Amino acid sequence: MTPENLAGRTISGYRLVERVGEGGTATVYRAHHDAHGRCAFKTLRERLRTDPTAVKRFLREAEYGGRVQHPGVVRTYDYGQHDGIHYLALEWVEGSPLGQTVQDRGSLPPDEVAGVVRQLADALAATHAVGIIHRDLKPENIIYDSATRRVKLLDFGIARDAQEPSSERLTRAGFFVGSLQYVSPEALSGELVAEGADIYSLATITYYLLTGTHPYPGRTPRELFHQLLTEQPRPLNQATAKTKFPAALEAAVMKGLARTPQQRQPSVTSFAEEVAQAVGPAESQPAPGGGLLGAIRSWMGTRDKQ
Repeated sequence: MTPENLAGRTISGYRLVERVGEGGTATVYRAHHDAHGRCAFKTLRERLRTDPTAVKRFLREAEYGGRVQHPGVVRTYDYGQHDGIHYLALEWVEGSPLGQTVQDRGSLPPDEVAGVVRQLADALAATHAVGIIHRDLKPENIIYDSATRRVKLLDFGIARDAQEPSSERLTRAGFFVGSLQYVSPEALSGELVAEGADIYSLATITYYLLTGTHPYPGRTPRELFHQLLTEQPRPLNQATAKTKFPAALEAAVMKGLARTPQQRQPSVTSFAEEVAQAVGPAESQPAPGGGLLGAIRSWMGTRDKQ
């Protein structure tokens, strides 16, 4: 079956210029709008438009993203339905997925990592402040502009409202959502996670940026799942023979990777502050960044949610 291509159409004032990515649940276009200029325009895939759960999850992503107003979060311009097509219009952001940056450059210097973590913590604190738990923090859902060192958080596709009653869950109890390399231990059972789950994922990202590896070295989902449930994460200073980190930095990262939320830092902001203090004086603030093409394919390719 030929994939649907809406390029050339105008939907609710958005002119779809080019299809730039497709994942399990949605297709993304580069679009233009008279007021917003260049945008990312996301549509629910044709085969899912009659699936009530898929539609509800798509609309929740739009609603949750629209609730967060922060420069470190990709801005949601608009969402709705047009001729049976569910759509979401987003800010177009310059840069590439953070994971691609590590693949291209290798592990990042600690001072640069501290800056990235600080920005992510600020963005996450804003999401937590409006009652949203992201639940899918990973390098593929973070756009990074190496030139300006600006970070943008995106993809609220499996986020949850901390005040949401269990009867409104879209994921069955006993099943977890997220990416196994970055998901918190408490999420593995499918329980309703809180802010501590995002702290754990941010700590895992920090570990990856510093070392180019992950706290658990499992090579298959089965092996990794077993390690997450039964083993302690590999200490930061054992991750690579090339670099040794200050004891305070290792302690901050490993605390964020604690098995239970109560053993971690009390907030994402506290985690970022401990990392920054361990690294040393912060660099000057990065200059503002601008627009998402280098990120779309990687972003969409990793988003085949249940």
